Amino acid sequence: MNVLFIIFQYLVPQHLLSRLVGKIADCEWPWLKNNFITWFISRYQVNMEEALEPEPFNYNSFNAFFTRQLTADARPIVADDNSIAAPADGAISQLGDITAGRIFQAKGQTYSLVELLGGDIDRAQPFQGGRFATVYLSPKDYHRVHMPLTGTLKSMTYIPGNLFSVNATTAENVPRLFSRNERAVCIFDTEIGPMAVVLVGAMIVAGIETVWSGQVAPVKRQIISQNYQQQATISLQKGEEMGRFKLGSTAIILFGPDVMQWQADLVAGSPTRVGELMGVLNSGKTATEAMPDANNSTPPINTDTNTSD
Repeated sequence: MNVLFIIFQYLVPQHLLSRLVGKIADCEWPWLKNNFITWFISRYQVNMEEALEPEPFNYNSFNAFFTRQLTADARPIVADDNSIAAPADGAISQLGDITAGRIFQAKGQTYSLVELLGGDIDRAQPFQGGRFATVYLSPKDYHRVHMPLTGTLKSMTYIPGNLFSVNATTAENVPRLFSRNERAVCIFDTEIGPMAVVLVGAMIVAGIETVWSGQVAPVKRQIISQNYQQQATISLQKGEEMGRFKLGSTAIILFGPDVMQWQADLVAGSPTRVGELMGVLNSGKTATEAMPDANNSTPPINTDTNTSD
């Protein structure tokens, strides 16, 4: 069955299918979007009590429901200055060191850091020998991505590519999955140096959006890099929303060498929730020592500057 699933992904017109699903998910016909939302809530046991708008049929479209904003206290953000917050609800796909310019994918599969970041050696250089974490967002998860650390946006690069599924089966069987799928590479300056948040598209993902630019994918599928250092400063606090996915996908977080460490008990398959302790800065404390601080949290900053809802 897994073999057939992988073959199907190679054969299907990935972008056509995804854009078609996107059109349906943006449809505002009540009979269509309400039935779709009702089925989805039942299928994935969605907790609407934590949604800022708890009434499902008040959303204009399925996409508006899918990218719903949560109440201010739904995702407390770890407050310790030494902490790194989880960027998304989901599960750890993999995390660890970037070794010899390669990032571990699954079951012996690795991919190139340089390729992931669009083939730019200079863009990749600060992360050589650093650390990465890959967080998989399944359809049932909250689909806004938040800042692991406070940072100032340096650049964003849209990189066209395939739209393979990003679930565990595909990760184990499709070589270089994350460096060949469509993605948006967001580079931030932080107190510990550069941080990259890579938003990876996937099969039937109707779009990737950021709070500063809206929909990322342009009409023409070519690499587009935008430098924000010469523009008005875009600074986001730890825990603040930075982007969102329309249907499930993956966020990859990159840091430079010797500046941080992941929480000791995080392994492939570990669940994550926005704002929870995910790692610590290298300032004397270990991740285990920092764990008690996870209870010392502050409510997240719930911005809704994106106009997609």
